[in-house]
Amino acid sequence: MSQHTMTVPSEPDTRQRPRSLAARPSRSDSVFRTVSYAAGATTVGIMLAVGFFLAARAGDALSVTGFSFLTEQQWSPETQKFGIAAVLSGTVTIAIIAMCVSVPLALGTSLLISEIVPPRVKTALISLVDLMAAVPSVVYGLFGLFFLQENIIPVARWISAHFGWIPFFAVTDGSGHQLTEASAFTSSAFIAGLVVALMVVPTQTSVMREAFSQAPAGEREGAYALGSTRWGMIRSVVLPFGRGGIIGGTMLGLGRALGETIAVYLIISPVFTINLQVLKTGSNSVSALIANRYGEASTFGLSALMAAGLVLFLMTLVVNFTASSIVARSRSGAQTN
Repeated sequence: MSQHTMTVPSEPDTRQRPRSLAARPSRSDSVFRTVSYAAGATTVGIMLAVGFFLAARAGDALSVTGFSFLTEQQWSPETQKFGIAAVLSGTVTIAIIAMCVSVPLALGTSLLISEIVPPRVKTALISLVDLMAAVPSVVYGLFGLFFLQENIIPVARWISAHFGWIPFFAVTDGSGHQLTEASAFTSSAFIAGLVVALMVVPTQTSVMREAFSQAPAGEREGAYALGSTRWGMIRSVVLPFGRGGIIGGTMLGLGRALGETIAVYLIISPVFTINLQVLKTGSNSVSALIANRYGEASTFGLSALMAAGLVLFLMTLVVNFTASSIVARSRSGAQTN
């Protein structure tokens, strides 16, 4: 008698296994991804190439001066006594003046366009702002040189007379006496900063307006439903939502203000001493120095100018990376109430 073995059926495996989803990208997606990566790599490559070029050409000058290149005020490569302390101070001063004027103007203009004016007027204002952004910088420089300067001198003189107790607004000679003649207020960092502010306002306005226009309509209507006024809605909804746009537009304008060349070159009277009196004649900037001395520079002088350009290049990189990190931490709409 044969024995039959009985097999007990095993229990089915009830564990859920993750499904593998594999999608074959379409040809258009592959082309778009390839073009995007190529564009990004090209941009980074160009930026690195510019940095390496400036560093290589600036090597001779930096090997002579060393760290004193950042602390020396005079500019005399022929005697190997040169530095950018004065021009770097003027660059920062002009940029700060430009930001103090342009940011409130850009913020108010962007709120006016996005929140106040009717649609028909809004379209015209948007076109006008975009047109102002396309005006060449030499036009702004000529406007500042032949029109703005003579009309702003009385304002600068009034500021100096009433706020001269503040060191930045004082206009004095070497012995400390107050200067009142018009020639003491021309070609100053104040006038150059105003012209640069007019140049960067359209760019800042466009960035801020675009951020404000993306504020959710539901949150706007909710603020009105709770009894908020228009300013209350802007303060509680639009401004928090557009915080990233405000910071990004400000930093974008600051980057352009630091590197502006022609307009500053046409207006300022170049000096190679640190002038903290912003209303007084005489200032300088790194870009204006390069434009002014490039044509007559020797081989070593060109190396010194390349060193100045390298410092300006690094400054703009720091500004842009700082702006990117700040905007990333304050995304538009992340902190609306």
